[in-house]
Amino acid sequence: MAVVIRLTRMGSKRKPHHKIVVIDQRMPRDGRFIEEIGYYDPSKQPALVEVDAERATYWLGVGARPSPTVQSILKSKNVSVKPKQKTRSK
Repeated sequence: MAVVIRLTRMGSKRKPHHKIVVIDQRMPRDGRFIEEIGYYDPSKQPALVEVDAERATYWLGVGARPSPTVQSILKSKNVSVKPKQKTRSK
């Protein structure tokens, strides 16, 4: 199962806000997700962004790929987007 971190749209017409979710890549944009790890509201000035950095780091560590938009959000919140390399013990 390929897992991605992406945005799912919420809100009404012309007043969108988004959840940052971990989801199977085969699911539709607003479909069933595995876990919600954040919130993004671009209509506020400045944009309201909340991210659970610990959970985002966990999911990136187990192989989830962020969408380009989520990747820029995570970088702005100082969450390491590159997964940590596992070292082999001898």
